[in-house]
Amino acid sequence: MAEKRRSGTVMSESKSGKCETDEEFLSQSGTSALLRGALLKLLESRSEDPVGFLAEHFGHLSSEVDDGGSEHQTVIRSLWHLSLAHHSQRSAFNNNVRVAYELLTQSGPRQRCIGGVRGALYTETLRCLCSEGGLSASTASPLLWRIRCHDYEAVPFELFRQGVLTCSVYTDYIRKSRRLYAAVASAPDRPAERALCQAVLTTLQDALETADGGDVGRYLEASAKISPAKLAQAMAEARPPTQQQEGPTMDAQEFEDAAATLFIARVRMVT
Repeated sequence: MAEKRRSGTVMSESKSGKCETDEEFLSQSGTSALLRGALLKLLESRSEDPVGFLAEHFGHLSSEVDDGGSEHQTVIRSLWHLSLAHHSQRSAFNNNVRVAYELLTQSGPRQRCIGGVRGALYTETLRCLCSEGGLSASTASPLLWRIRCHDYEAVPFELFRQGVLTCSVYTDYIRKSRRLYAAVASAPDRPAERALCQAVLTTLQDALETADGGDVGRYLEASAKISPAKLAQAMAEARPPTQQQEGPTMDAQEFEDAAATLFIARVRMVT
């Protein structure tokens, strides 16, 4: 019995020593930090495909090591981080913006800009962000022109964060305006009546004017709160039931441009 106890003690100590060795290995190799970081990103994103998300996450980490640090690849990796959390998740969104910003400031020894991200990389990131959000160049350009920086300028973090947030909110806003247009169009393949579109745009403008001008996110919140009842009332006033004949029309692009103008007019120009 004494021999078995001694043997058990030795085995227990050996097992404990192995466990400590495993922990030391994970710690020294940096694997623990990588796994912890990946799990935190997964919790932030709440992905419907956790395994696929983790595979993509580690793929991006691997590319950061293997890639020579080209600007194109750096922008792609930054966009991936920016896509992990919706802008309404402020804490997670801001953390991801910080990671993207740090990546862009370290895009390569020859491209580094003292004091922040180079203006060219900042502008390219915003352009790609709008494009991935489904915006056409014609819809994105007026906003990008308003918040642009010169290619040689150093963009500080707060300006970078505000630019990314503005583009993220803008893409959501445009998607909302497209749904509003679809609601007033009599058929998907036919343009909507101009009078109805003007009524909807006026309602959208009224909603935007109630928002706090200091936060672009308020514009999206305000426009999203347009109730179906209020929309129906505006449409009824634009075309009373006694008026059956359709008048002049407005196509989807014209409506989108008009809605975009309402938003962009409230965005402060970078000076």
